Amino acid sequence: MLDLVNTVAWRLGGPERREGLNTFADVLDWCTETGLISTDEAASLRDLAGRDDARAEREREQVVEAREKAYAALFEGDAEAAADLADLYRAAIAAADLVPTGDRWQWEDRETDLRLPRHRIVRGLVALTQRDGLDRLHQCEDAKCGWVYLDTSPRRNRRWCSTKDCGDRNRARTYYARQKAKGRQP
Repeated sequence: MLDLVNTVAWRLGGPERREGLNTFADVLDWCTETGLISTDEAASLRDLAGRDDARAEREREQVVEAREKAYAALFEGDAEAAADLADLYRAAIAAADLVPTGDRWQWEDRETDLRLPRHRIVRGLVALTQRDGLDRLHQCEDAKCGWVYLDTSPRRNRRWCSTKDCGDRNRARTYYARQKAKGRQP
């Protein structure tokens, strides 16, 4: 579910911020890629969305809202956002049954309707908030990036989402700033 939080590029970049879930089809693609919904479910949902564009757009907006509530709860300690996420969770589990599947239990949605992706996403986001190791949850230290990750480094000292992207850019920026301060051109 951290991948969902990262469906925003340049989260902290102000006008550079770019939303990755611009359409309901984007939500379905993300859900299919992550295995949250099957390709058959996605096909059914695309058909339903084609019949009610306005409702599909409201569902997309609610998925984005759930993502932002999870972000606010996890990274800003926002109690109101956590309470709102809990409300979304109650609605998501009210639309499903807890059923045995092999050696474990899981939520099974009663209907395949436009709410299905949101319900599965919300259940996943709440599961994320309950997992062990959240003390390793970090946000990229780049001033504009804002991507989140679990720091699994042995010393827990990872600073950037990607050392080859944000890390290199920030190290270069620091180097150039030091050179400029010394009165040298790099």
